[in-house]
Amino acid sequence: MAKLPTSFSPAGSPYPEGGPGRHLKARLQNGDVLLGAMLSEYIRPSIVKLFRDAGFDFLYIEYEHGFLDPAALADTVLYSRAVGLPVVAKTPQLERAEVAKMLECGIVGVQLPRTESREEIETLLSYLKFPPRGTRAVAPGWGNSDYVRPADWQSWMNDQDAETAVVVHIETCVGYERAEEIVSTPGVDMVYVGPGDFSIEMGHPGGYDHPDVLGPMREILQLCRKHGVAFGTTASSAEAAKEWVANGTQFFETADELELIADGASKLVGEYREFLR
Repeated sequence: MAKLPTSFSPAGSPYPEGGPGRHLKARLQNGDVLLGAMLSEYIRPSIVKLFRDAGFDFLYIEYEHGFLDPAALADTVLYSRAVGLPVVAKTPQLERAEVAKMLECGIVGVQLPRTESREEIETLLSYLKFPPRGTRAVAPGWGNSDYVRPADWQSWMNDQDAETAVVVHIETCVGYERAEEIVSTPGVDMVYVGPGDFSIEMGHPGGYDHPDVLGPMREILQLCRKHGVAFGTTASSAEAAKEWVANGTQFFETADELELIADGASKLVGEYREFLR
C-alpha cells in the first residue's frame, strides 16, 4: 500500500503546492489571474488535453445544467488533475450525496449556484470539510487522492480539507443584497458573479456591460477586495476582461466547448464561402 504523506504530491505531479486545490488557491493568493475553460456537454480527456495545450489554468464544469455521464465525468476529472488543470464545478443542488460524489471523483472547487445566504455556505462547508470542522464522510483512495491509498487517515483528512475550495455564485437580487454577508463568510475561497442570470435579475437580459448590471457587479468586486476573497466572472469580451482585471478580478470562467466549436466552425466555413461565392 502506498503511503500518503501529509502534503500529498504524487510522482510527476504538476502541482508544487501538493495538490490541485492548494495549487489553485495559492495562485489566487499570489495575485495571479486565472482563465478557466468550460465543459458543459462533451466531457472527454481529449478535450481537456486541448484546453491544457491552449494554456488554460483550470477546468470549470457546468454540472448544474449539463447532462453528464457520471463515469465520463470521473474519467475527465481524473485526467484533468493529472495534466495540471484543477477542476471547479457547480453542484446541481446543495445536497450531501451530490457534493460527496463530486469530491470523490477529484473535483476540488465546488461552486454553489444561486448563493443567497451565509447559512447555505456553511452547509456547503460542512459537506466539504471533515470533522471537527465539518461532516464530510471518509472515502479515501479514489479520485480525491489520485487512487493512492492513505496510510495515515488523519493526515489525509487534513490534506483534503486544505484541497477543497468553496466557490460562491452570486446571480440573484437577493444574493446581491446580501453580498457582504456572503463574501465575508469564513471559509469562502472564491466569489463568482454570473452575468447571465444576474443581468436578467437586474432587468437587462444579456446586457453584461449595461451600467445597471456592471454597477452592482463592481460593488461585489470591491467587497471581495475588502475581505481578501478572489473575485471572478465571465466577461463579454477580451476587451471587457481587461477592465475587469484592472479593477482586481482574478479569475474568469470563459467559453465552453459548444461555443468554441460553433465559433471555430463558423469561421472556417465563412472563410471558404468567401472565395466560393
